[in-house]
Amino acid sequence: MRRRQGWLFFILFLLAFSIYLLINFPFQLGLDLRGGTQLTLQLVKEEASVTKDELESVKAVLDRRVNNLGVSESNLQTLGTNQIIVELPGEQDRLEASRVIGKTALLEFRIQIPNTSDQYFLLKQQRQRVDSLINRFDTTNSRRSVENIILDINANLKIIEEETGYKSNQEDLYLRLNDQRKYINQEIASLFTRTELTGKELINAGRRQEQNNSNWQVLLTFTNEGGDKFAAITKSIAGTNQLLAIVLDGESISEASVGSQFINTGIEGGLVEITGSFTAQEAKELEVQLRGGALPLPIEIVESSTIGPILGYKNIIKSYYAAISGLLFVAIFMIINYRLLGLISVLSLVLYGVYNLALYALIPVTITLPGIAGLVLSIGMAVDANILIFERIRDELSNGNTLIRSIDNGFLRANSSIVDGHITTLISCLVLFFFGTNFVKGFSATLGIGVLISLFTSLSCTKTIIKFITGYQIVRQKSFYFGNNDLYKADLIENKKQ
Repeated sequence: MRRRQGWLFFILFLLAFSIYLLINFPFQLGLDLRGGTQLTLQLVKEEASVTKDELESVKAVLDRRVNNLGVSESNLQTLGTNQIIVELPGEQDRLEASRVIGKTALLEFRIQIPNTSDQYFLLKQQRQRVDSLINRFDTTNSRRSVENIILDINANLKIIEEETGYKSNQEDLYLRLNDQRKYINQEIASLFTRTELTGKELINAGRRQEQNNSNWQVLLTFTNEGGDKFAAITKSIAGTNQLLAIVLDGESISEASVGSQFINTGIEGGLVEITGSFTAQEAKELEVQLRGGALPLPIEIVESSTIGPILGYKNIIKSYYAAISGLLFVAIFMIINYRLLGLISVLSLVLYGVYNLALYALIPVTITLPGIAGLVLSIGMAVDANILIFERIRDELSNGNTLIRSIDNGFLRANSSIVDGHITTLISCLVLFFFGTNFVKGFSATLGIGVLISLFTSLSCTKTIIKFITGYQIVRQKSFYFGNNDLYKADLIENKKQ
C-alpha cells in the first residue's frame, strides 16, 4: 500500500514539475513554424575555383557551429559552386550569427620574436586605450553620454590615428574603434613566430568564469600529440622574457608568460586556459568557433535577411486542429471500448502529453511540423501499449480470475511485447537521427523521446492509477470493464467452472 502511494505521489510530483517547466520555459519553434534569419555565404578562393569537397567541408564546419550556437533544426544548402545558404530558426541576432559563423577560426600558438618587447609594450598600451573606449560605448545608453565620450576621447583618438593612419568620423566612431583594435591585434601577432601547434590538435573547447571577477576564460583540450607540442613550446620559453600568444584568424587574442617552474617539463596535460578579459558573450562566441573547427576556406556574408514561417499561419492552425481531433477520437474509442480502463488510459495519455512537452521545453527540442508528427505517432504507440495491457486484463477476467490478480497478470504478460515494440522503434529513431537530414532528425528526436516516456507512462503510471482506483470496492464490478456481450461470456465461463 505504501509503495503504491509512493508511486502516486511521485507521478503527481512529476506532473507539477512538468507544468512548472511548461510555464517557465517557452517552446523553441522551428523555421517552418516561426521563421528566422537567412544568410548567404560565399567561399573566397583566389587562385582557383572552389571544389565540391571544399564546399562540403565548409558546410560541415558551419553545421557544427550553428548547432553549438544552440540553434537546432537549421537548414544548410549549397547554392551553385561557391555559395551556401544558412537558415536559422527563431529570433536570432543576425549580427551575432554573422560574426560567429563568418570567422575562419584558424587557431595558432606563436612564440614572441626576441628583442620585440618594446614594440609589444607600446601596442599593448594602445590596445588598452581602445578597449577602454569601446567599453565606455558598450555601457552607454543615452545619446548625450555618447557625445560626451566623443569629446573626452578626442585626444587619445588622435594619438591612435597618428600611429595607425585612421581618420576619425564621429558617426562611425564605434566601428572605427573596433577596426583599430583588430589592426593592433594583427600588429601584435606579427611580433610572434608560428609553431607547429594549431587548432587541428584541438579536441574540445569550453568556458568558465574567473574567480573573484566578472571576466571569463576559454578552456582548450588537446590531443596527446597536441599536449606534447604545447609542453615543448612552453618549456622552450619558460623563465624567459618571451611570451606565448594565442592567435585566431591572424589576431592575437591573448599573450602570456610561462613561469620558471616549467623549465624542465613545460606545461603538461594538454589543457590550456585562454584569459583575455572576455565577457560572457565573447567567451561563448570563441568557444563556438573553436568547437566547430577552422574553416578550410574564408567566407564572406553576401546577404542577410529575415524570413517568415514556411508553412504559414493558417496551415499551422490546421495542423494543430488535425492533431487534437485525432487525439479526441482515440480517447472516445478507448472509453467506449474499455469503459473504466479506457478512462484510465486517457488520464495516462494526458500525463504522457504533459511529460513529453515539458521535456521538449527543458532540453530544449526545436518543434517543427515533422516533430509534431513524431509526437502524434508516439501517442499512438502509447495507446497501443495500453490496448495490449487491457486486452490481457480482460482475458484474465474472462477466465474467472479476480480483478487484482487479472491486473497483475495482464501487466506481466504484456510487458515483453510492449518493451520489444518500443525497442525496435527506438532503433529506427536512432538510425533516422544519425543518417537523416535536419527535419528528419527533428521527427526522430520527438518520436524517440515519446517512445521512452510511453514506456514509463504505460507500465508505471497506468498501473499505479488502476491500482489506486481499484482499491475502492465500488469500482470492482465487472460491468465497469466489459461491454454487455463480453460480460455475458465472462459469466458463462465462470458458471461452467462452478
